[in-house]
Amino acid sequence: MNKFIFGHLIPPCEKVFRFIRFNVNNIFLEKIGEIYQKLLRPSSELIADISSLDGDILILGAGGKMGPALARKAKQAIDAAGINKKVIGVARFSEAGLEKELNREGIETLRADLLRDDQLQALPTVKNVLYLAGTKFGTQGNESFTWAMNAYLPGRVAEKFKDSRIVVFSTGNVYPFVSVKSGGAHESIQPEPLGDYGQSCLGRERLFQYFSILHRTPILIYRLNYANDVSYGVLLEIGKSVKSRKPIDLNMGHVNVIWQGDANEIALRALPHCAVPCKLLNVTGPETASVRWIANEFGSLFGEPPIFTGEEQDTALLSNAAECFRLFGYPRVGLKQMIGLLARWIEEGGKTINKETHFQERKGKF
Repeated sequence: MNKFIFGHLIPPCEKVFRFIRFNVNNIFLEKIGEIYQKLLRPSSELIADISSLDGDILILGAGGKMGPALARKAKQAIDAAGINKKVIGVARFSEAGLEKELNREGIETLRADLLRDDQLQALPTVKNVLYLAGTKFGTQGNESFTWAMNAYLPGRVAEKFKDSRIVVFSTGNVYPFVSVKSGGAHESIQPEPLGDYGQSCLGRERLFQYFSILHRTPILIYRLNYANDVSYGVLLEIGKSVKSRKPIDLNMGHVNVIWQGDANEIALRALPHCAVPCKLLNVTGPETASVRWIANEFGSLFGEPPIFTGEEQDTALLSNAAECFRLFGYPRVGLKQMIGLLARWIEEGGKTINKETHFQERKGKF
């Protein structure tokens, strides 16, 4: 089996391979870490937007997949701008050590179970709120909790923060499947979600839309699919499947993807664009990306031909992010760049989150 190191395929000679690993492994990992950190740095555009944004920033759901990186990016942008503004992360912080890490980086944290109304009401009133709380995984068999988190809680949060501007994280799962040749669903298409997860997410949107009009609260509904980091995402799942010789299901044969760092940038830069009534915004990458093509790209890097199962369908869950690009420009990190970084991360056994996206699901059963 060939190995992928420093962008080259190394022949399968065990002695040579062990020598290379022994001598360059630490340097290689450091280089990957440096590349990764560079991709997480705030852009000059974000720094400028943060400079002109009044008030502190509160992140509800700061302990999830995107929350910690979002909090760090906000703090880095504030520091780079040389201004005095707080970043406050709210979560249960069940991951060991995360809260202390954020505190060391200058991010304030508050522990709260947002479904406990006494704990929700005890939170400080902050001008800028990013709402990331919600649930997707384990929806099947736990539908009541899914609806409580995704549809009941948003109403309580909208009441609590009626005097704030709020960016509400949602999902492209509220859209119907569209033709893979269509360019993706745009914001004016009427939602037709499948299953409890998608339906409850539409419920979340409807509650925030209602309270935006009732209280004149400026809100932006941030419909995301799919964010990718080295630790999770559609691209990681496909890459790991190629590497482990696991069959890749092609029934959902096309996807949209975006680098998590770009997605977090857009979320922060979206705060000034909150509106009454709510503004809808699709957030994703520009490509209608073929799952087969992505797998073959990983296969070329690993020297492992992918194994496929199923057949591509004429429709998929796809979003058109043209309005997002008009407002914020195209993502800084491209698709092939993400694939190359992830191939190296997988090859070196980098840390990942064991939560699949279930992007292959066509019946809404998560």
